[in-house]
Amino acid sequence: MKHKIIKISVIVFSFLTFQACSSDEQSGSGQGQVVPAVEVVQAQFGGLPLEERLNGIVRAANQVDIYPRISAPIEEVFVQNGQLVQQGEPLIRLRDTEYRERLRQAEASLRINIAQRRQAQAALGEIESQIRRERILQQRDLSSELEIEQLEARLESAEASLELAEAQVEQARSNVEEQNDALEQTIIRAPVNGTVGQRNAEVGMQAGANTRLFILGDLTQSKVTINLTERMLGYITTGQEVRIFSENIRDTVLAGEVSRISPFLGAGNFSTEAEIDIDNQDGLLLPGMFVTVDVLYGQSEEATIIPLSAIYRHPQTGQTGVYVATSFGMEAEVIEELENNGERGSLSNPTDVEFLPVEIIARGRDAAGVEGIRSGDWVVTVGQNLLSRGSSGQARVRPVSWYNIMQMQRLQPQDLLREIMNGNVADRPQTGS
Repeated sequence: MKHKIIKISVIVFSFLTFQACSSDEQSGSGQGQVVPAVEVVQAQFGGLPLEERLNGIVRAANQVDIYPRISAPIEEVFVQNGQLVQQGEPLIRLRDTEYRERLRQAEASLRINIAQRRQAQAALGEIESQIRRERILQQRDLSSELEIEQLEARLESAEASLELAEAQVEQARSNVEEQNDALEQTIIRAPVNGTVGQRNAEVGMQAGANTRLFILGDLTQSKVTINLTERMLGYITTGQEVRIFSENIRDTVLAGEVSRISPFLGAGNFSTEAEIDIDNQDGLLLPGMFVTVDVLYGQSEEATIIPLSAIYRHPQTGQTGVYVATSFGMEAEVIEELENNGERGSLSNPTDVEFLPVEIIARGRDAAGVEGIRSGDWVVTVGQNLLSRGSSGQARVRPVSWYNIMQMQRLQPQDLLREIMNGNVADRPQTGS
């Protein structure tokens, strides 16, 4: 992406160079020698934030898929996409005729089993009375042992019949509860507070256990899921700062932190999931959206810091380095004002420019730490190819702020082209950070 930005920016500065050359020729300051116009930024000293760039998927808080637990045609739909619902609020009514009939039959079966239990209880009571009478008669030698044994066998059978009747009553009562629960499932209710989406329910449609009817979730709170490899678990932990951005919300970077990390690695891919809770009151994040997540997990050693767009591979020598405006300087007050306001300065008179090889010791998303130049040097950020085309070693430089160059680096190529077509590149208004 950096190379694309630089290539497109060259178009802009070729135009600026043409203007600068025409001005030189008209003023007689040059002998037909092209003096290109470039932009420069002042190198700084410090540490680069260490970050891991990952892709994430957005989900709503408490996001759930709504499936019916029973199979029946849909008779009424109470909600639409985008509608806010409360927990327990009805969403859909399924046809309940069959389930009401099943409940009626189950209740009738329960009544039959209760009556059969009463019969078993009565039969048991009658046998217990007979046994008591026979034992009294036996004490008077008016009954035989055989008659007592026969009654005890009948007693045991009656007790077993009562146990069976009681079990049948419990079974029938359980069936009633099951059928009553199935009848209640004909009204599908919201399990959580949230907003309805992905509606897939129409009156007359047959709904089954595999039919997803809605997605429901709290859009005011979002959860971004990222995948972490086994290696990343060595330096990414909960509580670390993250930045979230997307092409769909180009002007906004959301800040948060790693909320939780699953300790289980997936079989075969040796990765796990981490979740980031983000406040979404403004509704910028939509469920299912793909976002880019930068996890900030530390800081590099201090070094001279320059924008990535300043790094240039010389086409003749193949060396990686930067162009430095060696004879260019500005007053400290002017530099501070430039940085605070995020503005561009005006083009300077021709000044000496030299290519210096550098060694990259740390690379961040927008800047790199290098060795080979000093902090405070003015490095060319755009227009290096104009300097490498056999120029006189001089250029007219326009100082810019770090904020300005960071914003330019983050622009997409189509954005730069749009600004070129609109004629807004050379004098594009800037705002402070």
